[in-house]
Amino acid sequence: MGNTLVQTQMNEVKTFLETTVNEFETFLNTTTLNDLLQEQEADPAYYKSILSNLRRLLVFCEEGLDACNIILKNEPFSKQAAEKSLYRIYHQCIDEFFSPKSDTWFEDSRSAYTGHHSIKFRADIPEKIKRVFRDLESSFQKIREELEYYETNYRTKMLQTK
Repeated sequence: MGNTLVQTQMNEVKTFLETTVNEFETFLNTTTLNDLLQEQEADPAYYKSILSNLRRLLVFCEEGLDACNIILKNEPFSKQAAEKSLYRIYHQCIDEFFSPKSDTWFEDSRSAYTGHHSIKFRADIPEKIKRVFRDLESSFQKIREELEYYETNYRTKMLQTK
């Protein structure tokens, strides 16, 4: 892949991460466990797990955004560093969005056929949480499709250099 294509992808991912970080920060800075429990009574531990996973995802997205900013500022542009960062962003941000470590929510793979949102929760959740996921899901889907190349290509390159 040429430098300009990788650089263009870095810019797209940077824009995506800026929006995502802003959305997550706004949600997490304005939402408390008590807010969620007042909106819909449920197991507090489940809501804590959702909030914890969102904070974890926010940190990954902030780190990815920092990496994008650094790589895009460097002259000359480092294709190798960009590809490595895009690979990490794919795994830490995109994969974590669709399948978090604690399985608090999951991706319904059949959703592509039904036209519904793919993120499903293990229990009923407040509308406030649903809204955040609905607002971000399509951009996560788009970036996932853009970065799937790095899933196989970067790993192959690393194995070949060993």
